[in-house]
Order: sequence, then C-alpha cells, then structure tokens
Amino acid sequence: MMMQTPRLVTDEADFFQDVIPVRGARVVELGCGKAAFARSLLLRGIARSVDAFEVDALQHAANLAAPPVAGLRFGRAGAEAIPLPGDSCDVAVMLKSLHHVPMDLQGGALAQIARVLVPGGWLYVSEPVYAGDFNDIVKLFHDEGEVRAAAYAALRRAADAGVLRWEREIVFDTPLHFRDFDDFVDRIVRVTHSDIELAPPVAAEVRRRFERFQGPDGAHFVRQMRINLLRA
Repeated sequence: MMMQTPRLVTDEADFFQDVIPVRGARVVELGCGKAAFARSLLLRGIARSVDAFEVDALQHAANLAAPPVAGLRFGRAGAEAIPLPGDSCDVAVMLKSLHHVPMDLQGGALAQIARVLVPGGWLYVSEPVYAGDFNDIVKLFHDEGEVRAAAYAALRRAADAGVLRWEREIVFDTPLHFRDFDDFVDRIVRVTHSDIELAPPVAAEVRRRFERFQGPDGAHFVRQMRINLLRA
C-alpha cells in the first residue's frame, strides 16, 4: 500500500530515521555519490558504521580524498557484487541509484542486498517519481522512464519471489533549488556518473523551459520521491 506523506521533506536523513526504527546501525550504501547521506547518518548516530560503495571512479577518488569521518569506509563496487560478508548489515540504502544498476543486473543486486542483510534487516530505496515539472525538463535530454520502471519492477519481483519482504511504499515531495541555468547544468548535466550531452537545439529548449521557473532568488521546483521499504 502506498502512503503519501503530507509534509515537504527537506532533509531525507530526518525522514529516514522516522521510518527506519534503528539506531547505531551497520549500514551499507550502494551508489553513495558524494556520501553526504552517509555522513549525515553517522553524525546523527543513526549509523555506527557505513560502508559506502560507488562505481564511478572519479567520484570514488574524490570520496577517498575527502576529510575522513569516523565509521565511514569507501569502496568501489556495484550493488550486484557487494564485497561484504553475509548477515553483516542492518540497513542497506539506495538513494536514486537502483535505476543506475544495469537492468539485467537489478535482480542480482537485490539478491546481494538480501545476502548481506541480517534477518529482519532493512532495505531503503529512494527513487524520483517519473512525473512533474522538473522531470519534464530533464527528460528532454536524459529520459530515465524505462530504467526507473525497470528498477521498480525489480523490487516487485524480489518481493514476489521472497528474496525480500515488501514492507511499505511512501511518497513525499522535496524541494529543488538552483541559482540559475548554469547551476542546473553543473549539477544535473555535468555529472561524472552519466554521459550526458546537450545538443544546441535541445539546450535552447531546456533553457526556455527552465527559465519559466527562474525568479529573483533562483529557480524552484518540487520533486516527488518514492520510498520503498523492504526487509530481509
């Protein structure tokens, strides 16, 4: 059953600790990006350790070069081949990363997650809903409709097959803010984990649509996120 939360979620770590009833957890984050979420979990005491894995070599190198945080360990690996022993994690986290796993490997990734989780352990999957003004702009140059649908279908299949137990689904709104179009391009287009190009005609249309939301203090969007909670 899907539940829509009435509040605007500005800090997903706050939301996470409301829906995952654990403290001092051993966490594995798959597709950690800059590891901001992992650091937040550690600093708040939600996690006592985080193994943060990333497949992008450039981002992984940047993570290793960043100031260390107690309990945070980095590794370069995909979710389909997690280099951790079985029954070693209380929580697995995937923030906007399941749809980046190759579609034919998503089922294997969820089986790997089930392997490393302790019995009763939690999987927290956060994915953007394929809808809304922001999505309509991004899909002009980077359409993720197929991969996001595949990721959701993989979760359903894992639950139907008994690999993981479906717990619940929650949808919330979260704000997005950009200073201007250049900030949007830097943060959304020039990302190291994806090969994205803005051809001139497409760039002109993206800019035109983006600037409809531009105001004196920048461009504001509200994006809907879907959270799926499953358990080992």
